Amino acid sequence: MVHGSSLFPYSGGRLRRALGAAMFTAASLIWVSPALAQNAISLVVAATPGTGVDILARVLGRQILANRGTAVVVDNRPGASGNIGAEHVARAKPDGATLLVAATTFATNTFLNATTLPYNPVRDFAPIALLGIGALCLVVPASYPANTLQEFISAAKAKPGSINYASPGNGTPQHLAMELVKLEAGIDLFHVPYKGTSGALTDVAGGHVSAMIAPIHTVMPLVASGKLKALAVMSLERFPGLPNVPTFRELGLPKVQIDVWYGLFAPAGTAPATLAQLNKDVNLALKGDGVAQSLSRQGIVPAGGSPQQLARKLQDELDRWPPIIKAANITAD
Repeated sequence: MVHGSSLFPYSGGRLRRALGAAMFTAASLIWVSPALAQNAISLVVAATPGTGVDILARVLGRQILANRGTAVVVDNRPGASGNIGAEHVARAKPDGATLLVAATTFATNTFLNATTLPYNPVRDFAPIALLGIGALCLVVPASYPANTLQEFISAAKAKPGSINYASPGNGTPQHLAMELVKLEAGIDLFHVPYKGTSGALTDVAGGHVSAMIAPIHTVMPLVASGKLKALAVMSLERFPGLPNVPTFRELGLPKVQIDVWYGLFAPAGTAPATLAQLNKDVNLALKGDGVAQSLSRQGIVPAGGSPQQLARKLQDELDRWPPIIKAANITAD
């Protein structure tokens, strides 16, 4: 027969002290940052559901949940070129529970809305990690006479201002990218801004507009079906899905190397330990099973890395675009 004293060698105060010590030791072993101790983490996306940045946030959230058990909620707050969502995060409590999944416009808005921007992308945010990179390309309708970038540039030089191009709106990465092409190639094109990518691409594919810079993944079906021709890609190397399409760099325009990037930011003042834990979890999530495949369908290559790498990426963008925006006299819608 086993007596209680054999199972519990401590009694009274000694038992309480032993249990207390054990609980303290266990707690110290399983401590996590305040961000991951929350019931849920909110990933704020300044875009509508179904967009590339939204899908990226949802893929990331599912993987963090699988790895950590921490629920992640995607909070879509579109509007004002992304400023509504960014301002919400900038003003949020810096406890790691509210984060911003930012895209390229997070940097470019700084110059397009300089007098009205309700936040500073450097001062009001703490970088966590670069999430992914997407590639851009120049496309024209299948019926357009130019079949190469050189032919397109020659046609533009022959009749300055007569060739038009579409974009999803003033100040979008696609708009800025084409303005850079104009500056580097020495050509004049007429800008036709739309309210989004879908309508713009529809009109380009229909031959109503002559050209457009667009994310590769959005044009791939139209290129495959013969409705669009891709003349050049803006990545450093050729895109695997379009192996016969050269880069701008190959064709003598090395400065035309532009990507669409996505990063994760917390409100300024978030504790370093919280940022470090979030960075660790994001990098782990980006390596999860099926994550790369899911993102590749959106034309996004997972990135990751340190907060410092994201900070450098942001600063590079802040340094790059002001002279282009000024030269092209670009303003926000």
